[in-house]
Amino acid sequence: MFFDRSTRADEAGAIVVFMSPQWQTLPYSFQLSELRSNNVAEYQALIIGLQMAINMGITALEVFGDSKLIINQLLTEYEVRKDDLVPYFRLETQLLQEFETVTLEHVPRKENQMVDTLTNLASSMTLGKDEAADVLIC
Repeated sequence: MFFDRSTRADEAGAIVVFMSPQWQTLPYSFQLSELRSNNVAEYQALIIGLQMAINMGITALEVFGDSKLIINQLLTEYEVRKDDLVPYFRLETQLLQEFETVTLEHVPRKENQMVDTLTNLASSMTLGKDEAADVLIC
């Protein structure tokens, strides 16, 4: 599972991409209700992805993210120093315990191009509260 955040001046979003062992891609895009810091948005994207994986019954998960801070905090290589990140860190820790096996790996942004492209596409397509659109992806 890949996760990423999308933040712009007036909006925030999250992208979660599940890859099957056969490399089938299941991308999901979410608009976050409030504009947050990049780190909070990254944590929120990962929370969404972990909750989805749990709901899908996935028991073994490889997690890839381009946020070195988030990955290293969850691996306990970095301390969580910002008070606003502590609740997210605690929730992530609880969610990670739901899996039989889980690995966390930092992926440099330049190697995370597919997820980054989906993130930018999703944030450019954000609709207003009363708007709707059908999007066909082939």
